[in-house]
Amino acid sequence: MTQRTDREPVIPAGARTLDVVTSPPNGTGDRDRRRRAGVVRRSVDTSLPGGRKPDWLKVKASFGDNFKDVTKLMEGLELNTVCAQAACPNIYECWEMREATFLIGGEDCTRRCGFCQIKTGKPKGYDVDEPRRVAEAVEHLGLRFAVITMVARDDLDDQGAWLVAESIRQIRARTPDVGIEVLPSDFGYGHDPAQGRLALEQVVGAEPDVFAFNLETTRRLFPTIRPSFDYDRGLEFLTLARGRFPRTTAVKSNLIVGMGETDDEVFECMRDLRAAGVDNLTIGQYLQPSDQHLHLDRYVTPETFERFRTYGEVELGFSHVESGPMVRSSYHAGQQAMDAKAWEPSPGQPGGGPC
Repeated sequence: MTQRTDREPVIPAGARTLDVVTSPPNGTGDRDRRRRAGVVRRSVDTSLPGGRKPDWLKVKASFGDNFKDVTKLMEGLELNTVCAQAACPNIYECWEMREATFLIGGEDCTRRCGFCQIKTGKPKGYDVDEPRRVAEAVEHLGLRFAVITMVARDDLDDQGAWLVAESIRQIRARTPDVGIEVLPSDFGYGHDPAQGRLALEQVVGAEPDVFAFNLETTRRLFPTIRPSFDYDRGLEFLTLARGRFPRTTAVKSNLIVGMGETDDEVFECMRDLRAAGVDNLTIGQYLQPSDQHLHLDRYVTPETFERFRTYGEVELGFSHVESGPMVRSSYHAGQQAMDAKAWEPSPGQPGGGPC
């Protein structure tokens, strides 16, 4: 497919207006999660005896003023946020801190990962107006930190790199003090390193505060859990990113535990990521979205998550390791950027001191 360079909006037919809900109507949530299942697997009971999950996986809703304000402002925006679409348990805390994660590139991912809630399918179009709408939303919502993630777009010559770079440029033009983290795929680096390098250069030139590529799982499980990616090429891509971005840009990755790995394999993966130059790392619990997704292997205890954090920060030297049962890739994204000395909130923003 030839990449478009014009700026006229090409909005896919049937594009959805963002619906900000934390719990779908009865029954619709399960159906939607099945529709989005990356793979079809046998039904697996992931509950503890008696149908209960561990107490540490319970999240209490907290409707602060900022959360209420962001929720109200979100209504009517023709955008997707991972916060609401993936029913993230941290939505209350992140929106209260004026942080949000936008999903660009459409609703259909060209790759298939067994843990992911995003639907695998053929993308319906290429919406080049999306970066402008994201930037307007960031300004409209009064955000202090924005995370831009995207579905894999292997159908595009640049794998969607222009969309990521243009989103950064548009946000910078409207709200230069807002922190920006981008979380794309590997831009096809795993299959074609030369293509991946060219695509990455577009994002390097746009200068995000944080660049993230999520490895997600350990070497042994990688072929099963992420069949469209490659473990060693993923590490190479992160090493390349660390070498191409200035030191003022933090490089970040994420691991999901509870999918069949051992603790020792997690420690090994952490060492690999640090050797690749990763500054910030998030580690969270896998929660099976539906009975058609990858089955849950174990609930990792808070004590084990704390061991991961201590090992990463104290022994390996990560700038920030966010490790916990409810942690997701963009959780505390602003604080992670601050710890890596990649960004500081402005006066008047949460955490930024008085005006």
